[in-house]
Amino acid sequence: MNFSSSTIVFAEIIVYILMMLFVGVYFSRKKLDHADYFLGGNKLPGWALAFSERATGESAYMFLGAVGFIYVTGLSGIWILSGMFLGILFSWLVLAKKFMKETKKYNVYTLTDYIAVKFPNHSNVIRWLSSIIMVIFFTCYLAAQFSGVGKTLYSFSGLNITVGTVIISLIIIAYSCMGGFMSVVWTDTIQSFLMLLAFIIVPIAGFAEIQQNDIAIPSALSSMGNGADSWIGGLSGLALGAMLFTNLSWFFGWLGGQPQLSSRFMALRDEKELKIGQTVAIVWTLIVYVGAFLSAIFASAIYKQGTIEDSEMILPHMVFDLLPPWVAGIIIAGILAAIMSTASSQLLVITTSVSEDIIHKAMGITIKSTALVKLSRFMVIISGLVGIVVSLASGSIIYSMVSFAWAGVGNTFSVIILMIFFWKKTSGTGVVATIITGFLSAILWSISPLEAIVSAKASTFFICLIVGIVVSLWYPEKQLEQINEHAS
Repeated sequence: MNFSSSTIVFAEIIVYILMMLFVGVYFSRKKLDHADYFLGGNKLPGWALAFSERATGESAYMFLGAVGFIYVTGLSGIWILSGMFLGILFSWLVLAKKFMKETKKYNVYTLTDYIAVKFPNHSNVIRWLSSIIMVIFFTCYLAAQFSGVGKTLYSFSGLNITVGTVIISLIIIAYSCMGGFMSVVWTDTIQSFLMLLAFIIVPIAGFAEIQQNDIAIPSALSSMGNGADSWIGGLSGLALGAMLFTNLSWFFGWLGGQPQLSSRFMALRDEKELKIGQTVAIVWTLIVYVGAFLSAIFASAIYKQGTIEDSEMILPHMVFDLLPPWVAGIIIAGILAAIMSTASSQLLVITTSVSEDIIHKAMGITIKSTALVKLSRFMVIISGLVGIVVSLASGSIIYSMVSFAWAGVGNTFSVIILMIFFWKKTSGTGVVATIITGFLSAILWSISPLEAIVSAKASTFFICLIVGIVVSLWYPEKQLEQINEHAS
């Protein structure tokens, strides 16, 4: 890409970043109480919450990881997207309504606080364990997003990765700090539109290139080898079963255990907004997932394997190769949007875990609403700075922690939420045992040889489920119904 093209792309990125800062400044000038700062005070429309949940849920993985994986794998890569899509359907069609009703019933602002008030005999233990685990995992997850931002900027501008990481990370910290949940959701909404636009434009450009050069997609996939032209990867028997199970296991991470996603369900105002949110989320996901899959398959046909040194950079390569600079700038902004939306939401999870769940609730320190907002803003700054330090110190190693977060947080708390929603015999002791088990099993399984056979994203879910059920039956909850429904 020549100098003039880089200038156009860079200018569009600056405009996009300034828009994000404007949203933060706008909400910083409003008088926000802690209900507004943590969950938007139930003032946000369903369509905005849906856009925010989708932008947060996909992150850079969809643009870089998933597209890169399908580019190398071929048609069988569809099963990863299928597993994720089924999880999203279940979360919006089944869990969202329950989250909305339970949030109002117990007057809570975080996933941890909801679990804690359901089991008052174990509330402080649950708050401490959950918060510590979330802070550990999400600080590393946040650092991974910060690293991704720096590398994305470097890919088209040559800007030093460290400099790019620090600059964009500080911007994310700034708008998250100023407006909390309100600014995060509205910036996510803008970012979600960019992501949607990207996965409409890129496959169209790829298809046009294929038509212009008279490329036969089936022949191109067949020439890749490794079953790229087969929907089941040319596998059979146990190998096929293992592949399908591993790829579909992404389903388990969407079952209510990701606090940065479930908070959007908790913020829904009523059933009317819920229905709007469901429609927007499902349509958005279909367009983006189909667009991502087609982009990757078209890339497999256009660019022979080995053409791109890093397969995860195939989408940016397509963008700069097939599109004019001003359009490429919009797509790159979409990739940055995916990273920034996830990072800001993870930052808010860390902040609420410390300020609301630990300081306010677990430690029992009484704080006025306005003071709690100030404390939360301070925690955003501190958490963000720690994330930057971890990102710069760990480099690419930090990406291994993303799978830990998905298994250790997503699967662990998905099991807990499903048990609370659908099994009345769930006990506080069972919940505590599940949290500890999820934390340990996610790490130990991921670094063991078993990871090559069955992913921790699947195994952790079932390990936690078994432990949760068995311990709940051994140690049933005493006075389970005597819960203060107005706990704050």
